[in-house]
Order: sequence, then structure tokens, then C-alpha cells
Amino acid sequence: MTAHPPQTDSQPCDCWEILPRDVPVLRDRFEDLLLLDCRTQAEYQEDHLRGAVLLPLQEISLRVGELDRWRRRVVVAYCCTGRRSHILARYLAERGFHCVRSVAGGIEACRADEAGEALC
Repeated sequence: MTAHPPQTDSQPCDCWEILPRDVPVLRDRFEDLLLLDCRTQAEYQEDHLRGAVLLPLQEISLRVGELDRWRRRVVVAYCCTGRRSHILARYLAERGFHCVRSVAGGIEACRADEAGEALC
């Protein structure tokens, strides 16, 4: 089944980004959603979002094949502030991933967003 780009109530910052409060909405709508943490192992061990899978941005070119089963599913990437996950989202989209998004502001925004606090 092909996942269509998620539509949410809030407006994303651009075509790749979603707001932290959109993550629970997407989790409810897409049970096979992949929440991808693209920070370092040390950052992940310090704190990460519930259910996240670690794949550091610096390893993506070597490990992109591990994500093949999500090529037509929803992938939501995050990092600390949104910069690395934005790069990752574009990288995956350029390689044929159909529905990949970056959490604007990253885990820091999740901590600051009232709705996002439940994610951390």
C-alpha cells in the first residue's frame, strides 16, 4: 500500500517539514510510520523520542539500504534542531522515498511544544 504525503492541520515550514505537534497525529494515522533519529549514538543515548530508530546522518549513505522497506511508507526524521533531519529528508526523497518528513526544530522543539512534550 502506498502512503500519500500526510496532511496535517498545521502548516509545515516547507515541503519537507512538519511541526512537533504533527508527530502524534501521523503516528495515529500511519501505524507503520518510521520515526528516525539521525543524531549521534551519544545524543540518542542521552535522550530520544519514544519508538525512534537511530540512524546517524553521517552513516546514511552507507546504510540507506536498511530503509528500503519504508520507501513507500511514512518516514519522520528528527535531530536536535531540525538541520540534520532536513538534510536527511531531502536525501531520502531524492532517492525515491515517497513520504519523508523532518520535524522542524527537532527534539528541542518537541520539548518546547506543549503537544510535543508527550513525545519526549
